[in-house]
Amino acid sequence: MLQYLSKRLLMMIPLLLGITLISFVVIHLAPGEPTDLQTQMNPQAGSDLQERLRVQYGLDQPLYVQYFNWLSRLVQLDFGESFATDRRPVFDKVIERLPITILLNVLSILLILVVSIPLGIISAVRRNSAFDRSTTLLVFAGFAMPSFWLALLLMDWLGVRLGVLPISGLKSLGYEYLSFGGQILDRISHLVLPVFISAIGGLAGFSRYMRSNMLEVVRQDYILTARAKGLSERVVIYKHALRNALLPVITILGLSVPGLIGGSVIFETIFAIPGMGKLFYDAVMMRDYPLIMGILVMGAVLTLFGNLLADISYALADPRIRHQEQGEG
Repeated sequence: MLQYLSKRLLMMIPLLLGITLISFVVIHLAPGEPTDLQTQMNPQAGSDLQERLRVQYGLDQPLYVQYFNWLSRLVQLDFGESFATDRRPVFDKVIERLPITILLNVLSILLILVVSIPLGIISAVRRNSAFDRSTTLLVFAGFAMPSFWLALLLMDWLGVRLGVLPISGLKSLGYEYLSFGGQILDRISHLVLPVFISAIGGLAGFSRYMRSNMLEVVRQDYILTARAKGLSERVVIYKHALRNALLPVITILGLSVPGLIGGSVIFETIFAIPGMGKLFYDAVMMRDYPLIMGILVMGAVLTLFGNLLADISYALADPRIRHQEQGEG
């Protein structure tokens, strides 16, 4: 297992380099530059000022020179300075927002797993029942519904009309005057809608994956043998069938990490949550190249480690993979 982890960690290095190269080229091919936004709204700013800003930001150099300069700083964990007026280090800006995005995504993943796995199991065990048909209808409706539209709908219904849940930010005005229990409840109430919107697509997909996997597993010969031995249905389903049905779900969970992180841009912007997604949106609007690259690198690292955790979970769930890795070692 240790040798397997070492190989995967080494493979992450060229993958990360490829991601940074493609991202760097793509964001520089987009129309407009930071200097345009800083000079177009100023009637006294001429072409000389714009050129001086391009020299200051290093945008006058060839693209490959800009990339290697940025890469040489990245090796030293220096993400550069933001092009914004505050000129703060990119690393500081990202680190401030990163815990919020990680918290939201972890809560979304937990909600997906806690709801979708039992839902898929019950739907498979009670195939073609009223429960299975009703959950299938709800799941496909949730899968087809645009998340941003659902977010706006719930904000209007639960937040504006009913006033049950807050619709923006992570805490209310006067938060510091609340009791400790009140502060916790306030935080939870602000997280309900963003976490639900982030997880709704995953809930639909994972419950269907779980259902189809369980239906496939319960047809296997070893399940028939377990039932023939007189084992209870609960033991057959939750001890023998569930472990094997979880293997494809674990793989898909690792592959879904990029979608969750990318979806943070949407719901953090809609709910005005000061996370990495909202910071990325603002950076794109301002053509803040160092900040964009810093966020993309952080997102790529989280994605690669998410896939690595999925592989580790896969090996832990399937003893055959552990034995195979030990045999190769």
